[in-house]
Amino acid sequence: MYYANYLKFLERARTEWLRALGFEQNELAERLNVVFVVRALAIDYHRPSLFNDRLQVTVELAKVGASQVVVAQRVLRAEDLLAAAEVKLACVSAATLKPVRIPQPIMTRIRNVS
Repeated sequence: MYYANYLKFLERARTEWLRALGFEQNELAERLNVVFVVRALAIDYHRPSLFNDRLQVTVELAKVGASQVVVAQRVLRAEDLLAAAEVKLACVSAATLKPVRIPQPIMTRIRNVS
């Protein structure tokens, strides 16, 4: 698999992680006027993925601040670690795209998974 495609899998897993916490991306923007954007990403590639591999992508909360969330993500094929990433997400206003504090409903749910 082309190395940049891992980023698509990581993005999708974070969307599903937020969904599992009870937040849809469009609802965050419409109801709470915030979106999460990638501020920084570091990824280590350990092994290649091959065509038709069944992959699992994990999301684990590493750190939460007033306006930033850091998650650790892994891409696995069975027990084999293919890639590991640290992703820093900034909470920004959906209208201005400037950093804002994470709204309390989101903060409460995120803190409950740690």
